[in-house]
Amino acid sequence: MHRTHTCGELTINDLGKDVTLAGWVQKSRDLGGMTFIDIRDRYGITQLLVNMDEDADLCEQARGLSREYVIKVTGKVIERTSKNPKMPTGDIEIKVSSIEILNEAKLPPFLIEDETDGGDELRMKYRYLDLRRTPVRNNLILRHKMAQEIRKYLDEQDFLEVETPVLIKSTPEGARDFVVPSRMNPGEFYALPQSPQTFKQLLMVSGFDRYFQIVKCFRDEDLRADRQPEFTQIDCEMAFIEQEDILNLFEGLINHLFKKVKGVDIGSVPRMDYADAMRLYGSDKPDTRFGMQFVELNEIAKGAGFPVFDNAELVVGINAKGCAEYTRKQLDELTDFIKRPQIGATGLIYMRHNADGSLKSSVDKFFNEEALKQWSAAFQTEPGDLVLVMAGTTDKVRKQLNELRLEMGNRLGLRDKNKFAPLWVVDFPLLEWDEEHNRYHAMHHPFTSPKPEDIGLLDTKPGEVRANAYDMVINGTEIGGGSIRIHDRGLQSLMFKHLGFSPEEAQKQFGFLMEAFEFGAPPHGGIAFGFDRLVSIFAGLDSIRDVIAFPKNNSGKDVMIDSPSTISDEQLKELSIKTTV
Repeated sequence: MHRTHTCGELTINDLGKDVTLAGWVQKSRDLGGMTFIDIRDRYGITQLLVNMDEDADLCEQARGLSREYVIKVTGKVIERTSKNPKMPTGDIEIKVSSIEILNEAKLPPFLIEDETDGGDELRMKYRYLDLRRTPVRNNLILRHKMAQEIRKYLDEQDFLEVETPVLIKSTPEGARDFVVPSRMNPGEFYALPQSPQTFKQLLMVSGFDRYFQIVKCFRDEDLRADRQPEFTQIDCEMAFIEQEDILNLFEGLINHLFKKVKGVDIGSVPRMDYADAMRLYGSDKPDTRFGMQFVELNEIAKGAGFPVFDNAELVVGINAKGCAEYTRKQLDELTDFIKRPQIGATGLIYMRHNADGSLKSSVDKFFNEEALKQWSAAFQTEPGDLVLVMAGTTDKVRKQLNELRLEMGNRLGLRDKNKFAPLWVVDFPLLEWDEEHNRYHAMHHPFTSPKPEDIGLLDTKPGEVRANAYDMVINGTEIGGGSIRIHDRGLQSLMFKHLGFSPEEAQKQFGFLMEAFEFGAPPHGGIAFGFDRLVSIFAGLDSIRDVIAFPKNNSGKDVMIDSPSTISDEQLKELSIKTTV
């Protein structure tokens, strides 16, 4: 072993010990008669002392060390004269008797400090250096701890961890597949799994009544801060259960993680119908850390001769408490925010409830004080409040107002990353209409069971059919979702029919599953949590990239290893793939 101790474990209780440490040079300070060096490893930092008066040659060697040199040092633990209470090792230092350079290092392209001077792309190109930084390393340690606690909890609940295939069959539903050409079967392709969905259902048919897997999944879709082309799921399935069983058990998992990893007791997780989430927040993943719920104004705002309201399908707003003193500039900034192409709103109406109790709006021409009093009553305003109102088609204006609500939450400091508001959203629609293809798609996936009492609506009002589906949301981020599955071949065939599959297409894509249902499929259901998103919430981060060891950038590229990349013509030929010029 190159070391007797790590750089993070020595304390005042180790005074007088002869020790050997190994690690990287964090920084050095030459004070003439003495040289101080900070040596770092994964466990922490320890200060080294080399005294010029006692060993000039050793001091000269110490002065020659640059940042990130890999060194091995031997010396005695002594008490620091100038202690650092912010460091676990801040009471001691090592009086060095020998230094061995294990490897020299080039000057890194950015500072390997908690607060670095490296930009995102530069740090991703040299990710192996970025991983030396304490915040990034701590994120991966957090990820490790959470994975261990997940396995511990699920094992105690009699779940079995079973690996499912990575090379599978491409399916038309959901996001785009990554495909893999088969050399042994020219012209045919595997797909990388978007989830192990069908395999975990087959495991239920097989009698493995409680399955889980912390598994890599792949989706060839547009990227953003909370998406990567490859990501990790906590994938789970249970047999002989109902929706309530799953909600209770996995609410227990989230409680377990918060208690063991964060030391936080979140208590019971509230539930909200999808319809209420859309009506009150304009989102199926509402951030409930703060109020500012939507108030619909159709009954009191329409018919006053204001065309924007009269011609709208929905007039709806929020009460931004304490914001009545917003300046014209601030209000213009909010208007510009919602007019951005990503949101697409055309304008914003406001009403101030002034400190003196008077009401003033941007549409006083159409609404007198009596009318504004009705607004005030609807929003339950108090002096100092600001009402923000938007109008348009129902679905669109709700989404737009949701963006404005979140922006106001940010501006008012209401989205505290140290506060956690988990929520179950239940009773999703089974189907959603696809304007581009003029047909219904499964909102979750084709294997989601409709609520038994709604099955009769499939032929007449398919858009009103509710699913036995549920999502877990934390702080406005969907971190998990699942459903009770269809386990009857007849109902699954009916579902495929309503999704536009011909019997032949359904047989080609999912015949193996339909056949399995004929051999005694138990009632079953499950859930999958986005592990990367869950870790990022625990770490208080907006991007999942910082909790993944080697992530891709926003273009789906790994700039460190230059992937994806071209392959040779010889490889293409061997895979029976023709190139185009």
